[in-house]
Amino acid sequence: MSQLTTHILDTTIGKPAPNVAVVLYQQHGSDWNEIAAGHTNADGRIPNLLPSNLLLALGHYKLLFKTEAYFQQMGIATFYPYVEIVFNIQSNSHYHVPLLLNPFGYSTYRGS
Repeated sequence: MSQLTTHILDTTIGKPAPNVAVVLYQQHGSDWNEIAAGHTNADGRIPNLLPSNLLLALGHYKLLFKTEAYFQQMGIATFYPYVEIVFNIQSNSHYHVPLLLNPFGYSTYRGS
C-alpha cells in the first residue's frame, strides 16, 4: 500500500464512486507539479497511487478529483466539475484522504 491512499463515497446513493480520475500534485512555491495519477477502482479506492516504497517529502499536496465525468455517466448534473483537497504531509506515516461526494456538496477528513 502506498503512503497516500484515497477513496470516494457517493453519499447520494451510499456507494463507492468507481472510475473517477484523481491527480496528485506537490506544491513548489506558487506552482503545483503533477506527481501521480490514477482512477478509483470498483470499490471507489486508489490503494496504489504511489509506489509502496516511495515516501513523500514534507510539504503541501493537492488531490484533484475529476468528478464531472462520473456524474455525467449517471445522467446527473453536478455543481462541482472537480474537487480539490489540499493537505500537509508532516511525517512519513500513512495518509488517507477520503472524499464524501454528492452532486451539490462534498466533505473530507483525515482517515486512517
